[in-house]
Amino acid sequence: MSRCGLMLVERKVTDASMEKMQRANLSDSLAAERTYLAWIRTGLALLGLGFVVARFGLFLERLDYIQHVMPTHSYGLSLWFGTGLILAGVAVYLSSAWRYVRLIRALNRGETFATRPSIQAVLVAVFLALVGLAMAIYLVSVRGSQ
Repeated sequence: MSRCGLMLVERKVTDASMEKMQRANLSDSLAAERTYLAWIRTGLALLGLGFVVARFGLFLERLDYIQHVMPTHSYGLSLWFGTGLILAGVAVYLSSAWRYVRLIRALNRGETFATRPSIQAVLVAVFLALVGLAMAIYLVSVRGSQ
């Protein structure tokens, strides 16, 4: 094969491998963006749920007031549960943004990552399990005091 023909073959191989690498980078970037958007939805759900939980105690107090019933207990704990959920949503936003930016920068530099479990996902799951357990205990204790 002539030198010119060899250069054309090398160029086609190089162009094909560059196109494949660009497609892989695009695919990785889009996957990172989808994951980031999923964390944004999770944070938004935590914020919304926290607001509802925090306001639920106020709703119950107003309900007692309308019915002219003296409340036998305080509903202040729902404010703390709601605030905790809202703060968890904010933490999810901040940590997911930090992780997304770090991942995109690494992908742009051509670095690869070893796959490992998401510590953020595990922490959110454990936190929500603890909040759920605490809320269940609170609801049982409020129900038992009536």
